[in-house]
Amino acid sequence: MRLHLHLVSDSTGETVTTVARAAVAQFDSVISVEHVWSFVRSRAQVDQVLSMVKALPGPVIFTLVSGDLRQALQDGCRVLETPCVPILDGVVAALSTLLGAETRPQVGRQHAMDAGYFSRIEAMNFMFHHDDGQCAWELDQADVVLIGVSRTSKTPTSIYLANRGIKVANVPVVPDCPLPAELERLTRPLAVGLTISPEPLVQIRMNRLNQLRLEAQPQAAAPVGGDYAQLENVRAELVYARRLFARYGWPVIDVSRRSVEETAAAILQLLQARKVAELAGGEAAR
Repeated sequence: MRLHLHLVSDSTGETVTTVARAAVAQFDSVISVEHVWSFVRSRAQVDQVLSMVKALPGPVIFTLVSGDLRQALQDGCRVLETPCVPILDGVVAALSTLLGAETRPQVGRQHAMDAGYFSRIEAMNFMFHHDDGQCAWELDQADVVLIGVSRTSKTPTSIYLANRGIKVANVPVVPDCPLPAELERLTRPLAVGLTISPEPLVQIRMNRLNQLRLEAQPQAAAPVGGDYAQLENVRAELVYARRLFARYGWPVIDVSRRSVEETAAAILQLLQARKVAELAGGEAAR
């Protein structure tokens, strides 16, 4: 089934797009066609949206602050007999009731360059400077250090977490190659080992080799050529990494059937558990 979705926002459209995709994902056999309308801030733009809705009927999902534009969009959808859903209204109303406070609507407020924004930028810069074992002498400045063999999603997961304002470094595990001494002396960061099943890792590495056409050349922080994707060698690497994680007592996450988002969510849960334990310890010490 093909479904036209008209996603309307007076800002970047990230919120409405993310929520719409999460909702559609709950239905089997639905192919959504997204028509994203971002920075809608005039009546003329609303009229353009309605013209498209008339030509390609489908639900309208929106985040608009302006009362006039909201009304115009909803009235137009009513005439077209098209569902029109303000996705944030329920949450905002519930918070307003709970807090006993009125909202102060402002377009793009969530994207304001506040402390959180600069924290995310700082975390992203930190991640890029500490990717793949770089600047190991600064590992203790990280919030999270990811350790794992090549192609266990260390960098994508680091990027995802950095976008949440978390300073992440990642270190590759290579047999017969010593780890940075700083990794063994970590006091501040949460160290997490990433592992994966051998067979999917072999396939991922083969795809990588084919993509880069570097079968006969060394990979960064990896064995040479065919050894890099040879099943027995891959198994040996994973066993070596597992023993390393056990030696230092690092929590381990198997990324075999996890998306980057799921891996990041598991790491965030570990961070939260650690914070709760620290708070409990602090209370007990009083």
